[in-house]
Amino acid sequence: MNTLLQSFRKNRSLWTTLVALLFLFVLAVLGLIDQDAEGGARYKNVVFTILRGFSTGSIIFGLMNVLNMAHGAIFMIGAYVGWTVIVRPDTAVDTFTPIVLLASGFLLAPIWHKSINKLKLSSRVSRLWPWLSLAFTLVVLGFFVPQYPITSWNLGSYETTPVNYAFAASQGQVVVPEPKLFQGISPLLGLAGIILGSILAGLTVTGFATSRRANLAGAAMQTESSWKPLIYFGLLVFLGLLVFSFNTPISEFLYSLDSTWLFIIAILAAVITGAGLGALIESSVIRPIYEWHMYVLMLTMGVNVIIVEGVRSIWGAPEFTMHRPSVFAGTGEGCPAESLSALIEFKCSTISVLGGRIRTYNEIFITILGFIVLVAVWMLLQRTRLGMIVRAGVQDSEMVKALGINVQKIFTIVFALGVGLAALGGVIGAPSTGLTTALGESLLINMLVALAIGGLTSYPGSAVGALMVGLLQQFVIKYGQIGINIPFMEEPFKPSPPLVPAMTVLLMVVVLLIMPNGLFGRSK
Repeated sequence: MNTLLQSFRKNRSLWTTLVALLFLFVLAVLGLIDQDAEGGARYKNVVFTILRGFSTGSIIFGLMNVLNMAHGAIFMIGAYVGWTVIVRPDTAVDTFTPIVLLASGFLLAPIWHKSINKLKLSSRVSRLWPWLSLAFTLVVLGFFVPQYPITSWNLGSYETTPVNYAFAASQGQVVVPEPKLFQGISPLLGLAGIILGSILAGLTVTGFATSRRANLAGAAMQTESSWKPLIYFGLLVFLGLLVFSFNTPISEFLYSLDSTWLFIIAILAAVITGAGLGALIESSVIRPIYEWHMYVLMLTMGVNVIIVEGVRSIWGAPEFTMHRPSVFAGTGEGCPAESLSALIEFKCSTISVLGGRIRTYNEIFITILGFIVLVAVWMLLQRTRLGMIVRAGVQDSEMVKALGINVQKIFTIVFALGVGLAALGGVIGAPSTGLTTALGESLLINMLVALAIGGLTSYPGSAVGALMVGLLQQFVIKYGQIGINIPFMEEPFKPSPPLVPAMTVLLMVVVLLIMPNGLFGRSK
């Protein structure tokens, strides 16, 4: 009892704010209870609204340590990559080889780092040669990469746009275009050119890092065996060439798979893509300016614009849909399901609860997956050596470096993990929200509001903030349908759609006025 009283006195503002929010939540719940209904149907509105709030909160949740204005764009990238794997797996397979080959050269960075240090070049030469290497790299990649054949779509003709492919896929129609081949150069020369460009790109990045005296990979890079990067490089090149050799059989196999299996592959592809982009953004954009948070925001905002324009140039600007996996799309006999066993047997898209229907994908699957991600990341940060190093590095990175731990590498891994989670949110949310180039911007606002409410320095706080934003939005939407009975008013007040984002911002303002660091944040 004394401990509880001490906790209340120490965190009086937090407890007061939480009690007030809980009181408002109870009032909102009471307002949704249908007094005219009988039995469990009285609470139907409450249950459905809370489930939809949990689902919305699960999609919003997914930010990690560094405040990154490109997170919304990565969310969008996850959605588009997932759509490509499900609707056009041949394009995904065609793209796999050049991406893997382009990434392989960066694995040789430790070797370049050691070699450059042994040469002991003058400062003038160290500043000049990376620019010459960059120019040569751009020439090589600019010639060979466009030559690689990728079976894609044509944005100039409606019949071959992603919109039409998405519609055909939603109707169960499979459209398989003719595969493209190398034109003008031999496949061997084309692949060799991409590998050469990748090696030069890795050398160029290492040169710039060395010239500005940045420790590219810390102490681990100086002590790592020189043959390991070569093995990793060789394995990645072999993987890319292997997929190229069996390109057509792999594409045909993916087209023959059920949409549920394609969805699982799409999740893996989106997360890996997001994590790779996250590692690239952290190492090339954020790492040199970690201490200047305003510059981090500005640069990642620029990255956000670049990614959005890139998506528009590849997939086009019009909005289109992504169909749900077959395990959540059943509508025939036995649907809507009356029990969990029927839900599994008939793969129903909806389940009957309290006299109404709940969408199994939106309100059940997304919520459960969000909870699993929440627990998994919390366990990673709190119960593993990696998490211990991350928490120690945030508190005192110099001390951790003194212990011989590569803090920069750890931060890159954590940042890549956070961006990978954003891509996971995108591919999971795409069947529910649809795909549009404005998808990331709308979700980014909700992410920032959730972070501010929960506290920028608290992982549990970000989860609580996401949940509060999701619940508030769904309650406002529901009250916009049934109205709020306000004293001295003849008709119920029905909030308009623009009030949905306005109410979340208002909640953020109120919380920050009372607790400037958020509910669970700590001042630094």
